[in-house]
Amino acid sequence: MSGTAAIETRELFGVPIAAATMTQAVALAEEAIRERKPQLIGVVNAAKLVNMRKNPALHDSVMSADVIYADGMSVVWASRWLGRPLPERVAGIDLMHALMRRADEQGFRVFCLGATQEVLDESVRRLQALYPGAVIAGSHHGYFDEAGEEAVARAIGDARADLLFVAMTSPKKEKFLARWSSVLQVSVCHGVGGSFDVLAGKVRRAPRLWQKLGLEWLYRALQEPLRLGKRYLVTNTVFIGMCLRARFLPRSAVDKTASARHVG
Repeated sequence: MSGTAAIETRELFGVPIAAATMTQAVALAEEAIRERKPQLIGVVNAAKLVNMRKNPALHDSVMSADVIYADGMSVVWASRWLGRPLPERVAGIDLMHALMRRADEQGFRVFCLGATQEVLDESVRRLQALYPGAVIAGSHHGYFDEAGEEAVARAIGDARADLLFVAMTSPKKEKFLARWSSVLQVSVCHGVGGSFDVLAGKVRRAPRLWQKLGLEWLYRALQEPLRLGKRYLVTNTVFIGMCLRARFLPRSAVDKTASARHVG
């Protein structure tokens, strides 16, 4: 495999998702590091695909990525049901650990950005313990305003990082990366969502069986039912509706519906 051209994409709901295995995703990132070329990684699950339709800023931020992977099993199942099969799930947190294993082996330099200072400190401690061969070149919490952006960007640039893990919300993350890309000089940037919270033990990740069954969302909802229960119920219902329309309506009708929702 050589370059992004070697990995096909499957268009689902207007989003080009890489038909890649975890091994291919890691190899593609390592190639970017070796060749010192930028690679912004994006991931989507069912909830994000739903929210992209009503949030233009989120839609644009996801589409700005150089490569987009299927973070959720529901996306993989939908791709197969709709005749555009993806080989497997490439979960954001699993990709982070896979990239850290390569960093451990190759001595890549890593910068961690985002979360609270407490969560960040514990995440860095855990990463150093798990992957002693990787160089944690720096870290910074995610609670800075626009006035503090330049200092953060220059700290990342001075760290000469190969990998930048960002636990910040969209579109703040994408705006920061776009505004300061010439200063950051980072090869691979991966938005890791709530992975630092999991690393730090603040949030428990679902057991492997729940993940395989596509029930990771339910495990999270059971931890915070009041905050997440209704949200997951709504987004999952909408996602099922999206799949049904894509399967049974003519393509032109689906496109018109998506366009109308995006504009509205």
